[in-house]
Amino acid sequence: MTRYALTLEFDGGPFMGLQRQDHGPSVQQAVEDAVQEFSGQQVRMQSAGRTDAGVHACGMVSHIDLETHLSLFRMREAINACLRPHPIAVTQIEMKPDDWHARFDCTARSYLYKICNRRAPLTFDRGKAWQIPQELDAAAMHDAAQLLTGLHDFTTFRSVNCQSQSPVKTLDLLDVRRNDEWIYVKAEARSFLHHQVRSMVGCLAYVGMGRWDNARISAALEAKDRQALGLNAPPHGLYFVKASYPETEHQSQESTQ
Repeated sequence: MTRYALTLEFDGGPFMGLQRQDHGPSVQQAVEDAVQEFSGQQVRMQSAGRTDAGVHACGMVSHIDLETHLSLFRMREAINACLRPHPIAVTQIEMKPDDWHARFDCTARSYLYKICNRRAPLTFDRGKAWQIPQELDAAAMHDAAQLLTGLHDFTTFRSVNCQSQSPVKTLDLLDVRRNDEWIYVKAEARSFLHHQVRSMVGCLAYVGMGRWDNARISAALEAKDRQALGLNAPPHGLYFVKASYPETEHQSQESTQ
């Protein structure tokens, strides 16, 4: 039995989330079913992060244990063939040590939130970004975002359904940049609370609209109260983009052969 790390890209729109759900389709179930279809083996996929319904990914890292004689290239091709027509793709497969874990060995997670700041309706990016027609001040949003970086109690920005033992987290980066009509919010931390990124983005959008100022962001953070939250941004603008891991003596084999 070999442990394999899978890098996944998916459109979260059709799914109830990444994790297997009792009440609807999930990315995990689709991948596990695809592996069983070509290999005849039941696997349990573990992932670096969890995504809600409608949240996308372009670099989610997961792992499975499987016994196969296929090369990494053939294995990737087989999984992707069995995943059709789901909007999920395995972009890379690596072999890992038996004790390597996609979730517990992950040292940093990166998210990107996309805002389209225009009045004209979205066409190609419908369901892939949050459209805000009011003019947003991205520089003010970035300035306010710096108040949230560092070690804080993020209770205000935490879902009431969050299962994390502590609301205290260290936010390493919260960066807001404009590129024409697009505003990109990048967040990096070792781990995040449930809805934390979406909650922060929603409040920063209020800053961009001129409805909140920096003092209001600070007050919301210091309140440690979900009732102080201004707005929870919708899920379809959020992307899990990267899971980071420490360098090890075991050099993985990329599926480029």
